[in-house]
Amino acid sequence: MTKFALFVRLEAKLGQERAVAAFLESALPLANAEMGTTAWFALQFGPSTFGIFDAFANEEGRQAHLQGPIAAALMANASTLLSTPPNIEQVDLLAAKLPG
Repeated sequence: MTKFALFVRLEAKLGQERAVAAFLESALPLANAEMGTTAWFALQFGPSTFGIFDAFANEEGRQAHLQGPIAAALMANASTLLSTPPNIEQVDLLAAKLPG
């Protein structure tokens, strides 16, 4: 069962909202390539507030994702795109319904 997750909240700098959305959209193929990532969602809460929610079957998958190319690209571009550092929360899932 998928029990581990990450919730990342992102606040775009003024004028960088479309760039943040494009960055998140471009990360989907990378997420699809991660064997340990069960589910991955890019979110937009408002004009400048974005997020990522992803889930994993085990802690190894979560840690691999945190060390992977999406996280590396996010951190490399954070000072350009974001008004504050990403807020990364490691969460435990109590229940989930996933395809497959």
